[in-house]
Amino acid sequence: MREPDGFREFVQGRSPSLLRTAWMLTGDAAAAEDLLQTALARTWPHWSRVSQGHPTAYVRQVMVRTNASWRARFWTREKPTDLTVAGAGIPTEAYADPDPSDSVTDRLVLLDALAQLPVRQRQAVVLRYFDDLSVEAVAEIMTCSPGTVKSQTSKGLTRLRQVIGEDALVKGTCDG
Repeated sequence: MREPDGFREFVQGRSPSLLRTAWMLTGDAAAAEDLLQTALARTWPHWSRVSQGHPTAYVRQVMVRTNASWRARFWTREKPTDLTVAGAGIPTEAYADPDPSDSVTDRLVLLDALAQLPVRQRQAVVLRYFDDLSVEAVAEIMTCSPGTVKSQTSKGLTRLRQVIGEDALVKGTCDG
């Protein structure tokens, strides 16, 4: 089968952004790579139609659906472990510069908090605030109503506030 026109350029141009979204949806780099690869593989046969519309939104929708089905199917197989810098045996002196360590810590706290959200809440929060999509765009990707996106986002943010703390979400940091 011949490569569809424009598919390679799309993958090269949009993969970094789509991979970040996949990472936020899965919370794991390897799973994010698998999720993006699967979404792109599922997009390939439909590229001539997809490329005429909004291919990035289409791939995001495939990632959201695939991620939800994977989480439902594999929830009993693999269990994430609590891996922290201290738990990995890395001396804290190795992170003497406060900026990089604060950034890493913030990301780990955020990922841990996102992992505690149910799938639909996590999807809504990631797509709305990480990908900066409108309620309507998220509703289309999640194949639900805008009201559902709003309620899932609200519930997700409420849960994140409980886990991380209100001040951290307002300030944009996760150390509170």
